[in-house]
Amino acid sequence: MKPWPTTGAKRSPRASIGAAKLAGPSEDTIQAQVIRWATLQAGVYPELARLFHVPNGGQRHAAVAAKLKGQGVKAGVPDLFLPVPRYGRPGLWIEMKTATGTLSKAQKDWGEFLESAGYRVEVCRSFDQARIVLLDYLNPKVPFSSGVI
Repeated sequence: MKPWPTTGAKRSPRASIGAAKLAGPSEDTIQAQVIRWATLQAGVYPELARLFHVPNGGQRHAAVAAKLKGQGVKAGVPDLFLPVPRYGRPGLWIEMKTATGTLSKAQKDWGEFLESAGYRVEVCRSFDQARIVLLDYLNPKVPFSSGVI
């Protein structure tokens, strides 16, 4: 085991387990919670059945990554999309991050582009934040109108 940088003390296996617990849920876990909640709420908010994940991120084998790139995968595209018009916007894009996660340059570029194209774009750092963003977007049920600003 490698020593701690400042004390020279040895790391115990238990220390790394405790640190992982304190870090909070992963981005994947938070996103899965959002999708599960949306699936369960589709009876109340039928539009939530249209919420889907864009599989552009994550760690992959090089061959799989090359195949997906050839199929059009783009770095930085937000994680979730709700293609439901509201408030004069054609849809809602959500980038999921952990409490301490940061946006990459590609994610910032995509967010700016999508906002300039009229979409609502949000970065959510928890299940609760994503749930609030989705409910805020869907209520009240104001349909899309290109004349609405």
